[in-house]
Amino acid sequence: MNADGNVIKIKHDVLFEIAKLAFAGELEEQRDHLPLKLIPGPTPQFRCCIYKEREIIRQRIRLAEGKAPGPEDDGNIIQVISSACEDCPISSYTVTENCQNCLGKACINACKFGAIEPGHYRSHIDASKCKECGQCAKACPYNAIAHLKRPCKFSCPVDAITYDEHGISIIDKNKCIRCGKCIHSCPFGAIASKTFIVPVINALREGKHIYAMAAPATEGQFGADITMESWRKAMKELGFVDFYDVGLGGDMTAAYEAEEWAEAYKEGQKKVTSCCPAFVNMVRLHYPQLADNISTTVSPMCAISRMIKAQDPEAITVFIGPCLAKKSEVVDQQIEGNADYVLTYSEIRAIMKAKDVELEACPNDNQTASTFGKRFANSGGVTAAVLESLKESDNCIDAKVCRANGSQECKKALLLMKVGRLPEDFIEGMACDGGCVGGPSSFNDQMASKKNRDALISQADDRGILDNLKNYDMDKFSMHRD
Repeated sequence: MNADGNVIKIKHDVLFEIAKLAFAGELEEQRDHLPLKLIPGPTPQFRCCIYKEREIIRQRIRLAEGKAPGPEDDGNIIQVISSACEDCPISSYTVTENCQNCLGKACINACKFGAIEPGHYRSHIDASKCKECGQCAKACPYNAIAHLKRPCKFSCPVDAITYDEHGISIIDKNKCIRCGKCIHSCPFGAIASKTFIVPVINALREGKHIYAMAAPATEGQFGADITMESWRKAMKELGFVDFYDVGLGGDMTAAYEAEEWAEAYKEGQKKVTSCCPAFVNMVRLHYPQLADNISTTVSPMCAISRMIKAQDPEAITVFIGPCLAKKSEVVDQQIEGNADYVLTYSEIRAIMKAKDVELEACPNDNQTASTFGKRFANSGGVTAAVLESLKESDNCIDAKVCRANGSQECKKALLLMKVGRLPEDFIEGMACDGGCVGGPSSFNDQMASKKNRDALISQADDRGILDNLKNYDMDKFSMHRD
């Protein structure tokens, strides 16, 4: 089981129960009984008492319904489950048993805020006065003061997490890029995202024109015998009208971004990619002066959604993948024609389980994307696809691209661009290490999936990007944000 296996199990149990009730049309009348059903007692399973456990479940239910866990909602898709967060240590500096209760009291003398007091056996830090400057830890000759780094705060690449006087984590919506790194870093499962499970199920029940779209990262996640045709079959069993491989959207984005790059290169402008929503959020929130450098080409998800809606004006589109920031692309960026809903793999699996639908082995014989579109999910994949498209269109530019792999490399590249010292012409930004295949809601570890993924993609033909797009009427919809 994964390090956070117990947290994942609780999350999946809640999602499954919500999906089951939503399909039965009994969610409103049965919702309040779920905490008791999942935590029957009398013995607590993972917290101090069954009452706290039930409150955690209640807040998770609200998230599963797309609501904030508490009474206040700041609109962020990523939320803190306060009842679960309460068990995390309040003070980030603590005095350990290594303290010798020495006469010098270097720690007390080093503290400028009166936060340390002498104790009977060792010094004590008053968390309400501590400013976390760390001077006491530096001063202690016995290294007896430990710095407890909260996993959520430590994992956040943009310092969006702080905590209040009660020790409850706070996510600053105006800093958060919705990458989701904090979610699986929390050992208490105290951070989670809102879901679109209920409206998707309602649309399925009502027989609406609802379409499923799977991220290119999907290939290989569930084994070498689970193909895009496996997904098509399962989604149609659920009631979706049809299913699309968003690798095709990768081809579309690459072709139109290539045109942008060629024009920008000739005009001496630098551009950054627009397909990773967490990276786009990073640019807009932390480097706003570079917002005009973001490519106007829409993401592969939006491209496929617009294509579907051009064919069926009543279409409702649902994206499935490992990315939490894709929810932000729908909620925060609000690009016309984009996907209506986004589901992670765990969320679509809960829906499938509720209807007894499983992924089954199917032939890998219905290719709609080039191998370049399929590789969009890997770090460097966007660059490879755009350069290939430039080559196919005879746009001969000597483009140099910074392939920023992970949030730290993204920050470094953007800082260089901000101060005018970026040596490359373009930045491919992927907030997750390894690209989308390393997304926070991946079903499998990207290294464990690599062999399966490579095997599936190796079975594809060598069609070109532009030749592939000749099969589609690209004049029916726009490939640009504006």
